[in-house]
Amino acid sequence: MITLKKKLQEAEAKKGNNSLGPQSIDRRATIRDKLLTKEIAEIGDHLNSNCQVDFENPDKIYEFTVIIKPDEGWWKGGVFRFSVFVSEDYNIQPPLVKCITRLWHPNISLDGNVCLSILRDHSLDGSGWAPTRSIKDVIWGLYSLFIDLVDFDDPLNIEAADEYKRNPKQFKQSVDTYLYRYAKQ
Repeated sequence: MITLKKKLQEAEAKKGNNSLGPQSIDRRATIRDKLLTKEIAEIGDHLNSNCQVDFENPDKIYEFTVIIKPDEGWWKGGVFRFSVFVSEDYNIQPPLVKCITRLWHPNISLDGNVCLSILRDHSLDGSGWAPTRSIKDVIWGLYSLFIDLVDFDDPLNIEAADEYKRNPKQFKQSVDTYLYRYAKQ
């Protein structure tokens, strides 16, 4: 288990050994790590069984994978992985999120870019990133992309949105093809 005390001790040790670099960088990284340590400890209490967080390297709590397993909607039965990187400017800047699993979705490009207002620095509707948001909000936003936040009118993957508008049956077949090829457990 990653504890705040351990992370602070590591940060102090680094600060003592780093006579060349500016201490403000260490301080900012420490603030990010403090925030993440607290948020990660609370995540388990707020997520349902359809969302998981996996830390490949527990020493890098700022890099992790979010796994979404929708139990309803077009993508039901799929397993979707997102890489998340939290920069030193967190919580002023949103985390960087990329979808690792290929899928057919109007708000996720085939390259893995994700269109979700909470991940934008600024948004016209006021629902972009704010320092009051947390990793939990990002995970819920990603989950909602598969349940109720699908936006066919302002898509990132224009081909998927157009296919849905022209022929919803064909769209469902395309979704199922991608599920079968890339998103099964």
